Amino acid sequence: MTTVTPPAPAGPSAYWALNDSRALIGRCLRHIARSPEQLMLMFFLPIMLLLMFRYLFGGAISTGGVSYVNYVLAGIITVAVTFNATATSVAVCSDLQEGIVERFRSMPVRGSAVLVGHVVAALVRHVVSIAVMIGVGFLIGFRPQAGFGQWCAALGLLLLFATAVSWIAAVLGIVAKTVEGASGLSMPLVFIPYVGSALVPPSTMPDGLRAFAENQPVSHVADAVRALFTGAPVGDAAWLAVVWWAGIIVVVVPLAGRLFRRRAAG
Repeated sequence: MTTVTPPAPAGPSAYWALNDSRALIGRCLRHIARSPEQLMLMFFLPIMLLLMFRYLFGGAISTGGVSYVNYVLAGIITVAVTFNATATSVAVCSDLQEGIVERFRSMPVRGSAVLVGHVVAALVRHVVSIAVMIGVGFLIGFRPQAGFGQWCAALGLLLLFATAVSWIAAVLGIVAKTVEGASGLSMPLVFIPYVGSALVPPSTMPDGLRAFAENQPVSHVADAVRALFTGAPVGDAAWLAVVWWAGIIVVVVPLAGRLFRRRAAG
C-alpha cells in the first residue's frame, strides 16, 4: 500500500509553521479549560501545598532572618511547575496513542506544531498557576522587597525553568508506551524539588544530601528567585540556573523533535 503524502501548502514555510502552531496551541488550551483535572493542577494543588507548608510546617522550620512564607513561596512555585509537567507528558502520550497524530500526518500540518502546541499551552498553564500562587502568597503574608528589575529577572528565570521542564515532559510523553506510563515517568520530576532548597534550608541535611541539594538545578532556580523576591544577594544561583536550564533546552528540544518524528512514523 502506497502512502500518499499531502502536498505542502503554498506560501512561506515560516508562515504556515506559525499558523499550524497557533491552531494546535488553541486546541491544547481548550483541552486544559475543559479538563477539571488539569484545572486542579493549576489552582487547587499548588494553593493547598502553599497553605500546608505555611501553616503546618512553617513554625517548625528555621530559615534564619527570612520569614518562612518569604522563603517557601519560590520553592512551592518550582514544585507546582514540576507537578504540572505530568499533564504535559500525559497529553503528548495521549495524542500518540489515540490516533490524532496519524490524522495530522494525512494533512498538511507540520509535525513540530504538535509539540509546540503542547509546550506553549503548558507555559500558559504555568504562568496562570504562578500568578495565582503569588496572589495567594500576598494574602498569607508574603512581603517581597523586589524592585521592577528584580521581578522581571525572577519571572524570566521561572519562565526559562518552566520551558525546559515542559520540553522534558514532552520527551517523557513521547517515549512512554501508555498514558499511565507517561504519568509514572514524569513522577521523578515532581520529587526533584523536594530534595533541594525549595522547602527547607539544606544546612539541616546530612553532608552528602546537603551537597546534592545545594547543587542540583532546581535548587539554583529556587535560590535565585527567592533572593530576587526578598532583595537578598543572588550570588551564583542566577547564572547557574540559566546555564543549567538553557543547556537542557538546547539538548531536549531537538531530541523531542527527533523522537516525535520516529514515534509518529511508527
